[in-house]
Amino acid sequence: MTNPLDPAADRRYRPDTGCAAMALQRGDSLVATAPPAERWLLIEVRTAWPRQAVAALPEVGAEVARRCAELGYRPVLIRRHGRPDHTAVRRYALADCRPGRESTRWGELPSDDHLLTVLDALAANTLDALPDLQAPSAEPVYLVCTHGRHDACCAVRGRPVAAALSGAYPDRTWECSHIGGDRFAGNVVVLPHALFYGQVTPARAVEVAKHHAENRVVPDLLRGSGAFSPPVQAAQHYARAAGHSLSVNALHPTHIRQLSNHHYKVTLTTTDPATSQVAVEVSVHFDRVDARLTCSGKAPVQVRRFALEGIELVGG
Repeated sequence: MTNPLDPAADRRYRPDTGCAAMALQRGDSLVATAPPAERWLLIEVRTAWPRQAVAALPEVGAEVARRCAELGYRPVLIRRHGRPDHTAVRRYALADCRPGRESTRWGELPSDDHLLTVLDALAANTLDALPDLQAPSAEPVYLVCTHGRHDACCAVRGRPVAAALSGAYPDRTWECSHIGGDRFAGNVVVLPHALFYGQVTPARAVEVAKHHAENRVVPDLLRGSGAFSPPVQAAQHYARAAGHSLSVNALHPTHIRQLSNHHYKVTLTTTDPATSQVAVEVSVHFDRVDARLTCSGKAPVQVRRFALEGIELVGG
């Protein structure tokens, strides 16, 4: 039983007061909160993940992080949900989420050092010379953040989501290390489109996957696509809210104009036969919130919020 006189008692994690529970209570907006992530390096690591994920690769982690930063790749650790099969060869994957190039390539990872060989090939544009690397695939990959040592809410809310997705799509689902937005746990990323979903429950995780199979997003859970900047993510959200396409491959930006006073005008393609494009003007605001955005964070903080200023059809 917790001793109420213990000064450490208030700092112990409780699901009902964790950052994700409090964000739900506040009604924090998911809109345009996906971090930039156009290209990914997924690394299967079956041992425990430290708070800083790449530290799980003690001999090469720092070098992998440095090279990934240079090449514009996001390194993320992955593992299967449940008891791992230690007899199987580990895997890695390269995911390209740039519009029109969406694909994932899987390879075998016999040792951590092999990651440096892969990154050398990336830098030299000689990936096809790697004998272990498979051909590009558009098959979806579901990542569920369960990185408990980074934030307890990710583990508490993420693991049931990973269990549900693994039950329905065992070959496509992986637990993953920190991807950002702890307060929105459970967090799910769908590659190769870099679609970030937040506040996902086990039941709705399967819904996300089913909708993706039908080439549609689930707008009320969608944080945005990491392939696009936050103003574009916001414009896409408001275009969908106005009745434009929910297709995964629709509403791509053709023009982004930064206006005065933190306003942006974003022109997006549409699938509407009556028009060719939609122009969305959004504004960005910074709100002071007396809350912790992660379980280990400090308060108060500043939170970015987008608002719709106007939307109009362009062309015909």
